[in-house]
Amino acid sequence: QVQLVGSGGGSVQAGGSLRLSCAASGSFFSIMTMGWYRQGPGKQQELVATITSGGSTIYADSVKGRFTISRDNAKNTVSLQMNSLKPEDTAVYYCNARLSRGGIWSDYWGQGTQVTVSS
Repeated sequence: QVQLVGSGGGSVQAGGSLRLSCAASGSFFSIMTMGWYRQGPGKQQELVATITSGGSTIYADSVKGRFTISRDNAKNTVSLQMNSLKPEDTAVYYCNARLSRGGIWSDYWGQGTQVTVSS
């Protein structure tokens, strides 16, 4: 059993900041990447940011310079610091982890957390 439990999110005015956190727990061997995806109203799910166990990061162009992803490998946690938020950042944000369990790499997802940015 693997669980990803996210926290943070909420409502903020444009220009404000929020921080999302996610913790992975359960039975697994290792985690390759952790990250955040989002799905806005009427939109498809999109990658926001990912980070490998070695610290390599990927960001969506729309969030570069505003969002920062970080990870604590010892605690199996990932965080997303979101600054200078814009109304277009409004979405449900999902935590993701690609991890090895029983010799198989699989993607696991958190329950999603709402981020609402008002203008």
